[in-house]
Amino acid sequence: MAFIIYTLLSVASIVLLLACTIFIVGVRIYNGLVFKKNQVSKSCSSVDVLLKKRWDLIPNLVAVVKHHLEFEQQTLAEITRLRSQVMKSEVGSEQRLTLENQISRTMGNIVALIENYPELKSDQHVNQLLASLNETEEQISAARRFYNAAVTEYNNALEMFPSNLVAGYLKYQFQELFITPAEERGNVNVSNLLN
Repeated sequence: MAFIIYTLLSVASIVLLLACTIFIVGVRIYNGLVFKKNQVSKSCSSVDVLLKKRWDLIPNLVAVVKHHLEFEQQTLAEITRLRSQVMKSEVGSEQRLTLENQISRTMGNIVALIENYPELKSDQHVNQLLASLNETEEQISAARRFYNAAVTEYNNALEMFPSNLVAGYLKYQFQELFITPAEERGNVNVSNLLN
């Protein structure tokens, strides 16, 4: 009888130890997924802060450039249109990524135009705005890299075993990366901008 009780206690101890181990592993996986999801949100928020800073700089730069370049209204109107579209609250995350990429491309066009006009390059306000814009663009680039790293780590966790089981149960969704469109990978042709 003592042997049976000892065996039952041993089996119960093993089952309890196994259950505790599974519980601890499950909690670690869950906490890891929550951490990765929050890293994606944090990095997205960092990009938002920098994009807001850029949005605040754009009207100032457009106003100064507009003063000097009355005939370049199309480029200035495009950047203003894109900026107002992004600021709408109903813009989805995928559409927002596309609009942000278009703003970056259009801002590159404005910078290229400024480089071709000596009177703009010598204007102190333009230089200050360009320096601020350049710094902000570099910060946006760094924040996008951080965001992409966080999204990649999060997406990997959603696909890898055993965290994919917990992620599937929690209905976590894959996140999109910031991707540069093919047309933005080439050099800007300044002569086309001036026509």
